[in-house]
Amino acid sequence: MENNQKEQMQIVLTQKPKSPIIIEGFPGLGLISTITTEFLIKHLNAKSIGFIWSNKLVPIAAVHDSKIIQPLEIFYAEKENIIIVHALSDVRGIEWDISNAILSLYEMLGAKQLITIEGIMSKGETSNVYYYTNDAKAKKKMDESKVTQLKEGIIVGVTAGLVLKEKEMNIVGVFIETHTQLPDSASAAKVVQVLDSYLGLKLDPKPLMEAAVQFEQKLKSLMEQTKKTVDHKQARDINYMG
Repeated sequence: MENNQKEQMQIVLTQKPKSPIIIEGFPGLGLISTITTEFLIKHLNAKSIGFIWSNKLVPIAAVHDSKIIQPLEIFYAEKENIIIVHALSDVRGIEWDISNAILSLYEMLGAKQLITIEGIMSKGETSNVYYYTNDAKAKKKMDESKVTQLKEGIIVGVTAGLVLKEKEMNIVGVFIETHTQLPDSASAAKVVQVLDSYLGLKLDPKPLMEAAVQFEQKLKSLMEQTKKTVDHKQARDINYMG
């Protein structure tokens, strides 16, 4: 178990891969990052090797296939040497703690690069993909893939905390426009295609939408269950206090 006071969170790992690429995404607009990371976990057959924990996380445990899913779980795709941080928990209010924990994970494993995924609000019906990076080689590869460089914009949340630490990490941000607060599987599929091109994962693009829609349905169900649980707890607390 690793515990660093600067991030006030615990990183628990059963193994420590050397020099991986880390891909992370936290619930945000369209749940794009959550859908994308789950697709990668399934497709790359990534295995759970640990989690990030804090008592500041919302105390809700999800169960899937009779197994507890950690709010911030760490998966490893050994063949590709890719770490995937998969988040189901609402992290509002602890964004700095989590960005510090991700930096600690990056340093702990001697990671080569951090890829962060984020949805941004679209003014229209488009779903354009943008990138931000402080790495010249990454910029060249993104340009070759015809992804537009983000030149103007506002980045918020955990992703903002991470890009502000760009002097300490080799970081690539992948941003896609979304015009919905609901899970946006179509935009998530576009992000997966960008990562496929960038990392050479050899993903089959045909089942992307079908798989993404399945994830969308599961996430909608999870969101509904979580909301009901929180609403029930709040109502119980009010009755108790009343």
